[in-house]
Amino acid sequence: MRTGLYFDMRNPAAWRRDPATLYGEFLELCQEAERLGIDSVWVTEHHGFDDDYLPAPLTLLAAVAARTTRIRLGTGVVVAPLHRAAEIAEQAAVVDILSNGRLDLGLGAGYRPTEFALYEASMRTRYAENDARAREVRELWRSGAVTPKPVQPRLPIWMGYLGPKGARRAGLLGENLLSADARNWEPYRAALAEAGHDPAGGRMAGGVQAWVTDDPERDWPVVSRHLAAQVDSYARHARQGTTLPPARPADPERLRAREPRASLDYFFYGTAPDVAARILDYTAGAPVEAVYLWAGLAGMGQDVVARHMKTIATQLAPLLRAAGPRLSSGDNGNRVPLPAATAHPSGGIPSEHGGGRGGEAAG
Repeated sequence: MRTGLYFDMRNPAAWRRDPATLYGEFLELCQEAERLGIDSVWVTEHHGFDDDYLPAPLTLLAAVAARTTRIRLGTGVVVAPLHRAAEIAEQAAVVDILSNGRLDLGLGAGYRPTEFALYEASMRTRYAENDARAREVRELWRSGAVTPKPVQPRLPIWMGYLGPKGARRAGLLGENLLSADARNWEPYRAALAEAGHDPAGGRMAGGVQAWVTDDPERDWPVVSRHLAAQVDSYARHARQGTTLPPARPADPERLRAREPRASLDYFFYGTAPDVAARILDYTAGAPVEAVYLWAGLAGMGQDVVARHMKTIATQLAPLLRAAGPRLSSGDNGNRVPLPAATAHPSGGIPSEHGGGRGGEAAG
């Protein structure tokens, strides 16, 4: 299993920094991630956050492409219903060319009313629009209606769905599923077969809410403070434009104690063996080929992020890589699960994909 890093470029008021410095350091961190042997970097999209959440993932990845040579570059996700298919297809093709064929294009339906209002898009049809964008982008590349074409003959499209209904949508499309939750494999596999796609070609990957440390007690006071700020930001902005009551302040200890099988709000925290065991249990029996973790949490300084990246690269990634194939080969898509890894108590944060509520859409 491959390992990646996740960035959202938050710049909260409590730890406010010069944006040009923040973005410049991000490019340096991507170069360092490549040097450390990390497999991928993923960035994401939101609009109108008061902590300056990244609004333009493909633009940012174009800069990363120019500064790296090997590491894969992913969007986790582009909120597809906010954009025309031609725009997505053209921007993705340029990033793929700049990176010489290293782009993974994740598409998600989104969930924030204020973002749909900003772009004059329909919340009501967002799932159908997300699926339509995947089909339209594929056709634009195939037909040559947009130019230039990507370097990759079939640039990977990853559908950012977290629940079984969304997994089925991805399967019917014949695209990859941007979810690391093994529970989504069966509806995804069944839909692939139903639509005439070979289930043996099903591919899954996705983010896991986790932090890896060689000294959990030493690092928890810092991690928990930034984790609370990040969770509170998600909760606050998810409620904008809705009639939902204000969210309760985040409780990092409760998130750390939650099981991901029971809630999307979880946070794996511990040493590399602890976190690896939880990830392998979470993904067991599904064709999950890669996971990505937050490189840093809201407002963290470059030194803390760099240290976490090194811990992921030198301690966690080798354990995931050594786990070997998660599935048996062949068998016409009949997947054979490995024994569940020994679990350790931990927990999590609201998932970036789909607001962490309905479990269906990324964004």
